[in-house]
Amino acid sequence: MSNKYLIGIDEGSQSAKIVIFDTEGHIVCEGKQALRPYDLPQPGYVEHPDDDWWDAICAASKKCMAAFPYDPADIVGIGLCTIRYCRAYLKADGTLAQPALSWMDVRVSRPYEHTNEDVAYIVGSSGYITHRLTGEKKDSVSIYEGGWPIDVDNWKWSDDPADYEATGMPREMLFDLVMPGDVLGYVTKEAAEATGLPEGVPVMATANDKAVEGLGTGCSGDDIACVSLGTYTVAMIEGKENAKNTQYYWPKFSSIPNRYLYDSDGIRRGMWTVSWFRDVLGEGYAKLAAERGMSPEEMMAEEAATVPAGSNGLMTVLNWLAPVDAMYRKGIMIGFDGRHKRAHIYRSILEGVALTMRRHVFNMTDELGVTLDKVIITGGGSNSDLFMQIFADVFGIKTVRNEVNGAAALGSAICAAVGAGIYPDFDTAIEKMVRFTDEFTPDPETHELYMKMLPVYESVQDTNEELLKKRYEIFE
Repeated sequence: MSNKYLIGIDEGSQSAKIVIFDTEGHIVCEGKQALRPYDLPQPGYVEHPDDDWWDAICAASKKCMAAFPYDPADIVGIGLCTIRYCRAYLKADGTLAQPALSWMDVRVSRPYEHTNEDVAYIVGSSGYITHRLTGEKKDSVSIYEGGWPIDVDNWKWSDDPADYEATGMPREMLFDLVMPGDVLGYVTKEAAEATGLPEGVPVMATANDKAVEGLGTGCSGDDIACVSLGTYTVAMIEGKENAKNTQYYWPKFSSIPNRYLYDSDGIRRGMWTVSWFRDVLGEGYAKLAAERGMSPEEMMAEEAATVPAGSNGLMTVLNWLAPVDAMYRKGIMIGFDGRHKRAHIYRSILEGVALTMRRHVFNMTDELGVTLDKVIITGGGSNSDLFMQIFADVFGIKTVRNEVNGAAALGSAICAAVGAGIYPDFDTAIEKMVRFTDEFTPDPETHELYMKMLPVYESVQDTNEELLKKRYEIFE
């Protein structure tokens, strides 16, 4: 075991995770704290209650540090990663002027309107947490995309006054930007008391959560895609430039300075749908699983493994959260008959995720003109052998998962390792800290079945568009 350690902070849509790694990327200990349920004050508004982002980080950090068996003085850096597309409005002292907005809130896609005179700063989620940890008014450039006056080509705030006018955000209301791997500041005494993190340790900039997750999986080169199974499920491929006028992929900032990551289309509330179905089954199911020494997800997967591929014709289209430009869309389950039980529903949800992401990934690779050699699956769903095999069978390509499942936390630690000088560059840090483990190869017969299903599955939403619009007029 090395005698230097790195902390990766990964705050997502549902929880805050704090993980301490050694310099070779092995997990030493971790702490986790669930975020509270969102406040939904009106349709389209999705707010984090009170100071939930910071409270969750404090609780998770204390759990992690309590489990750390070595000298805290040997912790040399902290990488900070938070969810992208969120927005926080701060008072002059850096405290919240009003509830922080989730990425699912319709207001984050609209220009800022200065209706609250208490608001002095407009920041992303990592800017707010940076200020709470360090007292600095800085943030990573790589978290700012979509709806901000950002110059993506040159990795800085825009020099064009029209960009500030279009977004409603004056430059003086925005924090200063630093590159991934650079120091944002140092843990203050006040923050150390609140979190248990060592005072004075440098906090390093990372990027948006998906880019950090891609870094932590070792997703590099144009023949590897990474599918991130999160509340927002999306695929990524490393990019070399800020490509313009693309149809099926969107360049985003990478976690590595002056590189890009190409995002596919995604699934809003992708893996959230799995949690939704678990909760629909109720406390009795959870109790039954506990009696068998399993989690509800493990028992659902065990049951679903007995269901044939294709779920006996049951198909699930995953629009449990409609896109902003098509609010009428809703989730669809079609094809029920007397054979179908809860295991069929669960498997059809997993197959729906894989079939949808296949379309998105292959649209992206076709536009790029590249052929994939393998697909890295990351996120909690990758723990399921069943889900990994479904992805391999649907994609017709081998799928792999990482030794460290918490890829965003590891990506944060990689940024901290580079910033602290443990490794000279990101490529070396990835080589030393990222490892693959299990590999799943497609079954030819099952892949053939899924390819027969695919055009039928893809037509379900299209053929129901007008029906859903009429329904929306009644049940908006």
